[in-house]
Amino acid sequence: MNMPTTLTRPKDSYDYLIVGGGMVADSAAKAIQQVDPNGAIGIVGSDPDEPVTRPALTKKLWTDPEFTVDQVWLKTVEQTGADLVCGVQVDAIDRAAHQIEAAGRAIGYRRLLLATGGEPKRLDLPDDDRILTFRTFADYQRLRRLAGNRHRIAVVGGGYIGSELAAALVANDTEVEFIHPQKLIYEDSFPSHLARQLTDLYQQKGVSLRSGTMITGGSAGPAGIQLTTDAGDQIDADAAVIGVGITPNTELAEQAGLSVDDGVVVDSYLTTSDPAILAAGDVARYPDRLLGRQRVEHVDNAEQMGRQAGRNLAGAGEPYTYTPYFYSVLFGNRYEAIGTLDPSAELVENWSDDHQQGVVYYRDGRSGVVQGVLLWNVDGRTDDARSVIARSSSGDLAPDDLTTAISTH
Repeated sequence: MNMPTTLTRPKDSYDYLIVGGGMVADSAAKAIQQVDPNGAIGIVGSDPDEPVTRPALTKKLWTDPEFTVDQVWLKTVEQTGADLVCGVQVDAIDRAAHQIEAAGRAIGYRRLLLATGGEPKRLDLPDDDRILTFRTFADYQRLRRLAGNRHRIAVVGGGYIGSELAAALVANDTEVEFIHPQKLIYEDSFPSHLARQLTDLYQQKGVSLRSGTMITGGSAGPAGIQLTTDAGDQIDADAAVIGVGITPNTELAEQAGLSVDDGVVVDSYLTTSDPAILAAGDVARYPDRLLGRQRVEHVDNAEQMGRQAGRNLAGAGEPYTYTPYFYSVLFGNRYEAIGTLDPSAELVENWSDDHQQGVVYYRDGRSGVVQGVLLWNVDGRTDDARSVIARSSSGDLAPDDLTTAISTH
């Protein structure tokens, strides 16, 4: 059941105004409330629902019977007292007047946070209720109605959303056709043997794989939908869910004259080129202390960067020094990673005897510096991975020491 929209008409002005209604907004509002309990907080988001813990939409809500829909809500308003408006698009920022324009009215701010996230990339497919991109809680509800009862669902896209949904759906009485551009699942991130192992696992679990395939079009009719591949083949299904990545929502920032380069450019304090405006989350391109300038589309960054942005909105003046990790859970296998996972790099691997737990280090072929660390079924070692990258960058870690740098146990 959806939680109701808390507010339909915002105040005329706020001390702290957040554009975007996702996890970044939630973390920021909670941090603001801690630093400045008396500051007025407004949140205006285009999502139709209040902030939720987004990873659950492709993970726990499908795989953990004890995790219920009631547990996805982040209780932003309840815990912060913020005014929240859902389902409203912000049309413009007037930097001189310290105002935004939304739904035909102006809302003032003392300080503004852009937490606009990203827009799912779309394919050339019909506008049909049985074809959906996947981003919000409303998308989850819609997919739930389409899934089960041995319905056949085509999952398009081999990244986080596609791989997680393919695994989730097949475990919920759904026939799954998983369509992705790589020959092996995650072959653009994992060592080839691990990508093969994962691909075999999907097949063993009953997922029908259409590898090395792109969708170029499709049609919808009374009996279902039909997708057209780049080879000219037709794929029939009852429904399709698309997860082929996102494009950062930078239009507001661009129109306002802020610096934009594959995201809204911020400094180490998460401040944009306007000192009254900060940006955080998927939309922000920030200077990572270990990895250089980054734009990160993962929940850990949304939570941590949102928290720091909220503190800084309220005057804390603290740099964002955290290097986020990313993770996924695929048929009970959990991986965590820091940095860039490029299998064309020089790989150093350390696996347990049964090959169920492993650590993979991705080294730059020229400098020998570790650019990324993959932890496969190795929990609680992300700090160790950060330390490896830092020590490697400073020359304090010899290549021969990598195989023992992080234990697989």
